[in-house]
Amino acid sequence: MEYHLSHAMILEGPDPEANLALAKKLAQQAVCTAGGRRPCGVCRDCVKAAGGSHPDIAVYGGKGGSRSFHVEEVRQIRDSAAVMPNEAQAKVYILDGADHMTEQAQNALLKVLEEPPSYVIFLLTCGAASSLLPTVRSRAQIFRVQKEDNPQTEESEALLAESMAKAVPSAREYDLVSKTGTLTKDKELFRAVLKELALIFRDACALAAGGESQVTASQAAGYLAQRLTRKKLMALLEAVLEAQAMLERNVNQTLLAAWMCAKIKNNGGKNGGSNWSSVQGGRQGLLF
Repeated sequence: MEYHLSHAMILEGPDPEANLALAKKLAQQAVCTAGGRRPCGVCRDCVKAAGGSHPDIAVYGGKGGSRSFHVEEVRQIRDSAAVMPNEAQAKVYILDGADHMTEQAQNALLKVLEEPPSYVIFLLTCGAASSLLPTVRSRAQIFRVQKEDNPQTEESEALLAESMAKAVPSAREYDLVSKTGTLTKDKELFRAVLKELALIFRDACALAAGGESQVTASQAAGYLAQRLTRKKLMALLEAVLEAQAMLERNVNQTLLAAWMCAKIKNNGGKNGGSNWSSVQGGRQGLLF
């Protein structure tokens, strides 16, 4: 499946953090090298984008007040845009707080918006698109951003599950535990991630047995199938199904997350793991 973003998009909304978060997610999608759903969250480019270190994603502005986004920055962007991407097929410029651009800066940007290089994508965030010059608005697609568009969408749930699954073969339990912090505060997110994990482990079992993947977006399934035996993968699936049942019985989510991590590492990690059935009195200790 191919993904094509417009060469210029204006993301307007009342929450600057949500605007910027969506812009970064779109930038990650633009540089992702996965063949399925993008961003995959696990390829090299996605990891770099998530960590803010991708050489083909640049963020400008967003700090000053009204008219603090000056023409010098736009000229720098324009010069940089003329250079081919370093690693990805696209080069993304996020202009955060574009409504803070001076009129001179907007006119300078207009020149590259009119005839952009084929590999360049501009993402402008602002409180209201009406604050930008009509000539700038006419050369970009405008999208209204709501707060709920950002943090925990179905896509981000899938990405978190992918990341957790790929941490299973790691030698360090911390690699898995560090990814579960958000689960302890949001039961709906916990439920959704467990569902995704079950699909990934089920897929990995099928691949390990010589079958075909049923979750086309999951790269983690193939990753696990190459590193773990089918017996271990079945044990991982059983652990997640057990965690699903326990979550529905109103367990303490913090203890459940810790129990699940240890159970998964015990079945899939290189170092084995502690027997968490003895922690807090076993599963009974997880109940409120």
